[in-house]
Amino acid sequence: MKIHDTQDIPVPRIHRNIARLTELDMFYLDTQTIGPVIVCLHGRWGRAETWIDFMEHYGNQFRIIAPDQRGHGLSSKPVSKYTAEEMAADVIALLDYLNITEVILVGHSMGGQVAGYTAARYPAYIQSLAILDKSPSGPEQRCSLPLEQLELHDPVTRDWPQPFSSLKEAIACIRQATDSELSYQYFMNSLTETAQGYQMLFCPQAMGANIAYNMSWYHLLPDIKCKTLIIRARNSEAVPDEAFLKMQKLLTKCSAYDMSHPHHNVHLSNPVEFYNCFDLFLR
Repeated sequence: MKIHDTQDIPVPRIHRNIARLTELDMFYLDTQTIGPVIVCLHGRWGRAETWIDFMEHYGNQFRIIAPDQRGHGLSSKPVSKYTAEEMAADVIALLDYLNITEVILVGHSMGGQVAGYTAARYPAYIQSLAILDKSPSGPEQRCSLPLEQLELHDPVTRDWPQPFSSLKEAIACIRQATDSELSYQYFMNSLTETAQGYQMLFCPQAMGANIAYNMSWYHLLPDIKCKTLIIRARNSEAVPDEAFLKMQKLLTKCSAYDMSHPHHNVHLSNPVEFYNCFDLFLR
């Protein structure tokens, strides 16, 4: 497929909807444009909003859908283990709800793991796959304790004084807690005002469960038969050299790319470089 120059093309309108699925209500953004479908999955603590630039960039050639995954944003926050298996099933439930049978699936960080599980477990739905700055590394065995025996909390935000009494207090706290403008904006996307004050839209218990029940998923990579792109940040802590090379060895149809920028949000850190790489993948 030819990827056109979008410089003079009007930016597509992004629609906001809620899918009433069996297990949860899933909020999602949708360009509702004509073309092959790309589904974008955000990372932990993230939201569909992190894909706005991507949606505007490709939305005239593709239909781009970006959900808030369970436990995040405006989607439901059910009591569950928040495993990649559960979240992959959510992706398929959303596709079935929208009567979509085949997609290009893109996932960043935690979303990359969910995307990997989806491609391995539901291959008929996945035309091609992109995993952004996420390795399959993790504990070899999943935590066996039931939810009620775990004290679940979000290690990143557990000490934040939520709800914040003012927007000024929230901004100051998030500024201090993050190490870059990209990270600051990433968390600000989830800040909302309530009657009690300002607080984050993601559920702390959900973040804790997702971390507690995480495990290695290298064993799934040989089951992913579709064309796969893996991208990592420069000197990536999330995808060290050993993991990067192992992923390339285990994936059947793999291409790999190292970004020149070190930030974990590889699709946001250097958009020109990222889109040049992604254009080649889409062709």
